[in-house]
Amino acid sequence: MDSADRPRLRALEAFPVEQDGERLIGLRDPSGFTEQVALLPIPALDIVSLFDGDHSLAEIHGVVSARHGQQAPAIEEIADFAARLDDAGFLDSPRFAERRRRIEETWLASPSRPAAHAGGAYAGEADALRIQIDGFFVDPEGPGLPEAGAARPKLRGLIAPHIDFHRGGPTYAWAYRALLERADADLFVILGTCHGGMADPFTVTLKPYETPLGPAEVDRGFFEALQRRYPHDLLAAQSAHRSEHSIEFQAVMLRRLLGDRPFTILPVLASFLHEAVWTGGAPEADPRVPRFLDALGDSMADSHRKLCVIAGVDLAHVGPRFGDAEANTPAFLERVAREDRQMLEPVIAADPAAFFESVAADGDSRRICGLSPIYAFLRALPGARGELLRYSQWPDQQGAVSFCAAAFS
Repeated sequence: MDSADRPRLRALEAFPVEQDGERLIGLRDPSGFTEQVALLPIPALDIVSLFDGDHSLAEIHGVVSARHGQQAPAIEEIADFAARLDDAGFLDSPRFAERRRRIEETWLASPSRPAAHAGGAYAGEADALRIQIDGFFVDPEGPGLPEAGAARPKLRGLIAPHIDFHRGGPTYAWAYRALLERADADLFVILGTCHGGMADPFTVTLKPYETPLGPAEVDRGFFEALQRRYPHDLLAAQSAHRSEHSIEFQAVMLRRLLGDRPFTILPVLASFLHEAVWTGGAPEADPRVPRFLDALGDSMADSHRKLCVIAGVDLAHVGPRFGDAEANTPAFLERVAREDRQMLEPVIAADPAAFFESVAADGDSRRICGLSPIYAFLRALPGARGELLRYSQWPDQQGAVSFCAAAFS
């Protein structure tokens, strides 16, 4: 099938934009293979909705002409529109496949994983980053500075946000204050959301996570023990780590707050539960999922290291930006908070099955992007006792994201 004649739009994020009084739709690539953002007039949605790989340009022109008559663009204009999207990397085409191959080959050849979001989602220069992170603790919404010698149960696990630092900084501080006060760990298993999606339910990279404060080294010994127990290649989809931020932000926090204290990480991206929600399936129907989670649990139990598990996750994504018809009114956000807190009850109880059911019950209507890593986190900590330290929302006119800090002993 000729991709030029039957254009197919890639899996992209769409969001509303208002520019100079005109309502537009923005498109961006969550996988980071293109940094461009496409701004489309609302009528163009009629065209791109037909870029499904099944409709030819002639068929697309026919459908649009039937809807809009003489106001419909000519077939040459539709072809030019498709070509410009392809140039930008938004179409699933041979040209994009070559772009992806070049980018992934370059990344795989690198000895480390560069700090992809430094200078954007957080300060890119070391001194500025130290000041930024330290400020989260003394922010009016922060927890205050850690207390030395506080008698509290030893920390086994931590849920922290993965939202940009300037939006969620104080909530990061709530999470990592608990780590500083209650954890003597030297190995952190970090479970993160894979926003771009991947074919495998889990993937690891052995590349050190670079930060402006130095690298977070990966624990090869623990990885090898885990891989021996898991019959599938955990490195096969490792290029998903290239631009994903959910683990990077945790590596940055650890690098700043642990200072010279030696530590290693095992960075694990997870993506396996949303399809189960959509299809009404069981959370571990894919046999690779229980195999990995059991292997992780066994590897942790057999390890002589001081271990802590971190889930880098956000919660709800709601409002017009994410496809909701309802505006971000105070009443709407209050309802979201209430439903989020109800969902967090089985999380705090460390009950993965009940957590999944709470999200699946309404078809994941709030788009919980931390669904897979939270489930994996709870499976990794059987018998844990959780405490919700902080629940937060970041709203704007077009949408809202919620996130939290929670500690598990």
